[in-house]
Amino acid sequence: MQQHIYYIKFALRFADMQIPELVTVFNAQVQNRGWSSIRAYHDHALIDEFQRRGIDTTAVYNGKAISFAHPVRYELPDNKLTAIG
Repeated sequence: MQQHIYYIKFALRFADMQIPELVTVFNAQVQNRGWSSIRAYHDHALIDEFQRRGIDTTAVYNGKAISFAHPVRYELPDNKLTAIG
């Protein structure tokens, strides 16, 4: 995603968070149907931070779309996000 000022703002915030905090941020978006360009920057910065840390996001991101249909948990042994439910 283009380095828009809002994307950078979110990316910097997420870079300072621990993985459980990032999971909490993700889960706060579950079932949220609201949409705006600001949310798009937020969501992409969040997924990018998971991926920057080498975390497998395939349970929620296919390279094009992010699914907030279910909450996730972080599986440390496999270094991946897993959908709950």
